[in-house]
Amino acid sequence: MRFLVTKHRVPHAGTASPGLLGIVLGLLIALLGLAACAAPVTEDRLEPSGRPTVLRVPGQFPSIQKAVDSARSGDTVLVFPGVYRESVAISKPQIVLRGTDRSRVVIDGEFKRTNGITVTGAASVVENLTVRNHLANGLLFTGVTDEALQGAGAGGGANYDPLDTIKFPALRGFRASYVTAYNNALYGIYAFDARDGVIENSYGSGQADSGIYVGQCNPCHTIVRNNLTEHNAVGMEVTNASKGLYLLGNTIHRNRVGLTVLSNNLEALGPQHSAVFVGNTISDNNDDRSPEQADGGFGIGVGIGGGTRNIFEHNRVEGNHVGAFVLQDVQGYPAVGNQIKGNAVDDGQLGLVVMAHRTANNCYSDNGRAPTSPYPLPRALTTCPGRNTAMPVPGRLPTVDAVPPGVSFRDVAAPPPQPGMRDARHAAARPALHLPGKVTLAAYGLPGPRR
Repeated sequence: MRFLVTKHRVPHAGTASPGLLGIVLGLLIALLGLAACAAPVTEDRLEPSGRPTVLRVPGQFPSIQKAVDSARSGDTVLVFPGVYRESVAISKPQIVLRGTDRSRVVIDGEFKRTNGITVTGAASVVENLTVRNHLANGLLFTGVTDEALQGAGAGGGANYDPLDTIKFPALRGFRASYVTAYNNALYGIYAFDARDGVIENSYGSGQADSGIYVGQCNPCHTIVRNNLTEHNAVGMEVTNASKGLYLLGNTIHRNRVGLTVLSNNLEALGPQHSAVFVGNTISDNNDDRSPEQADGGFGIGVGIGGGTRNIFEHNRVEGNHVGAFVLQDVQGYPAVGNQIKGNAVDDGQLGLVVMAHRTANNCYSDNGRAPTSPYPLPRALTTCPGRNTAMPVPGRLPTVDAVPPGVSFRDVAAPPPQPGMRDARHAAARPALHLPGKVTLAAYGLPGPRR
């Protein structure tokens, strides 16, 4: 820490008294001595006044968690390159955790820790770093503050009461930017019981469930934009996440299944409804070197299981061997009112598979000439908005001769370096306040053909 020493004007040596000169020199020596004593920073904050400051790891703190524990609202924890074998919990509001180098600042679970980073502090941010090799999640944003439920139980299951949204109100405000998450046993970036957030410019691969997951929020008021997911069991997943949720401009390719939009009874706030999917590339989701998908799915671009009143528009959905869009009722939740229109669907796959005896106000229009199942579709299904109509016969997924068994999430190849944020060492901190901001759908047109 620098001390500012004021330069006092000293009278000419010929006129100054020895006493005055001695006092001035003594003051200077004392100030320099104080600076020397204060230079080695231990675990105390640099700004005891409470003003936002930057806490550096490992230069000033031996671990990320110790820096986070010392941080106050508005502070930035700036992490320099290294492999950090620890789990990090951010429970304070408006903390910005930032790496100086996205690919070289690594939080490594060593396949023995549950979560890499868990954020329960409102309006906190994680950016420009990598999380890998965890037994549950790479990065978790959640209002579930009970640590026992922040692993597999946080997203539903035997250990989680899906109705208790009063005990665990949603986290308000979160942001993940330029985060790389790979080889985690559940989710790479996981927003559950969280709202008013942004997940952007991030990457997920090698997850045994999904690269990016948004679950149990209503309203969500969340944008997932400009991310890349590949080599996961599922590229991106939306479950019981409704209202004000936008997936925009993402690339979801070379997973076993591209995107799932689901309602289920393992989480609260079902059915899922009213999300918007625009300008995404969802292609070639037939990857045989990805972790096996829990329900056995393979070769599907977009699976809508009980999702309702969603809009899918201007997406490029190509090269998925089984089908571009699969629509079905699940767990007592009918798929209702979904509009699939104006997407680029190539004819090397089924464009739409409707696995139901009737369709409830869904529609599939202007998506190219790909065949469908059943074929032809009832006219009421081919004009948006759709109308309630009986299906002559339910559609069927094509038979895949040999679904590859998949690999362990531990064995998926590490990704190449991903683009990092600009000027990470000096950029101003931006807590996750007033998110997600204005949504301009016109900025996300139909993506170009895949290479």
